[in-house]
Amino acid sequence: MSRPFRKARHDVDPDFFLAEAAGLRWLADAGAPVVEVLAVTRDSIELSRLDTARPTVEAARRFGAALARTHDAGAPRFGSPPDGYRGEQFIGERPLSSTEHDTWGAFYSAERVLPYLRPALDAGNLTAADDADVRAACKLIAAGVFDDSEPPARLHGDLWSGNVMWTPDGVVMIDPAAHGGHRETDLAMLALFGCPLLDDIVEGYRTEHPPAAGREQRIPLHQLHPLAVHAAGHGPSYGAALGRAARSTLTLADRA
Repeated sequence: MSRPFRKARHDVDPDFFLAEAAGLRWLADAGAPVVEVLAVTRDSIELSRLDTARPTVEAARRFGAALARTHDAGAPRFGSPPDGYRGEQFIGERPLSSTEHDTWGAFYSAERVLPYLRPALDAGNLTAADDADVRAACKLIAAGVFDDSEPPARLHGDLWSGNVMWTPDGVVMIDPAAHGGHRETDLAMLALFGCPLLDDIVEGYRTEHPPAAGREQRIPLHQLHPLAVHAAGHGPSYGAALGRAARSTLTLADRA
């Protein structure tokens, strides 16, 4: 048996590793392909060690189907944390709200986009003009312009390509920010940083739960959250991308 993979830090919130473990276990309860949690304390977490492999079409399609089934497992409300977990949540090292809402638009605007704008402005990564466009988009989102009949999905929540590990046994997800949200947000985050074989992942997803018509046009809407998080701490290029996504969202609303 290979040695466990251990992460340890003393400079993070006491809930940091507990939140990671809770998210992984909640996703695993739905049958998601996630790394196994072996042990967790307030300053460390031990996970199964993963071997890496080249991406394959078969693995991509199996992953897409598994992701759809994970989303279908659902969550009580939009913003719900993992079942039984009452601590702080994080995306990367930034706080992630666990305030729950009955509608997706109210949740997404208030809890997933707006909280990161002031840090992005203070860091000099977001211009006043882009900030205004994001806030205008959020106003429409909160009003329910993009709400649909989808119930809260069980999301990984930070599903960029770096958290998709290709192993000899298929894709394994790591480092979640798990919560109840809209299924298209996970799919949009996969697209943001160029996940390998994304078309095949989506094709596999389609076999379990065909995405609603127009999903591709809504990708900028669902990328507002990860772009806002990145704009808060990773440079002005993300602030500019956030502004563009907001303007695409405003254009989309005009067509709705």
